[in-house]
Amino acid sequence: MLDIDHTLFIQIANFLVLLFILNIILFRPIRKMLSHRQAEMSASERTIADLRDRISQLAEELEQSKTAARKDGFKERENSKNEGRDEEAKMVQGTLGSVGEKIKAAKEGIERNMADLRQSLNKEVSLFSQELAEKVLGRII
Repeated sequence: MLDIDHTLFIQIANFLVLLFILNIILFRPIRKMLSHRQAEMSASERTIADLRDRISQLAEELEQSKTAARKDGFKERENSKNEGRDEEAKMVQGTLGSVGEKIKAAKEGIERNMADLRQSLNKEVSLFSQELAEKVLGRII
């Protein structure tokens, strides 16, 4: 059986002193390191969460800027198309105007030539008719 004597109290005191020394030397530094590590982990998790939020914001901004750039590009393309159509219309009008002037000048030239030919033909017809009349009548008219 177990005898309770003065060595039991010495062993209890020895245990308490050992517990106190181990607490100071071993347990407190380990608990400090664990709490410090936990604090660093929490800070790292907060940093990670902040960076994820920032990434999502940047992704949103990028998407918005891409959308805006697409809209601007579409508007620019439409403006270029419209400018091209306007320039084409101006060129066509200019070409039609110059072609119309050339046609008008050609018609005037043709009319002048026809008038000259009519005059020359009228003179020749007069001569031919006079010659014909002289041959038919047999005398000079």
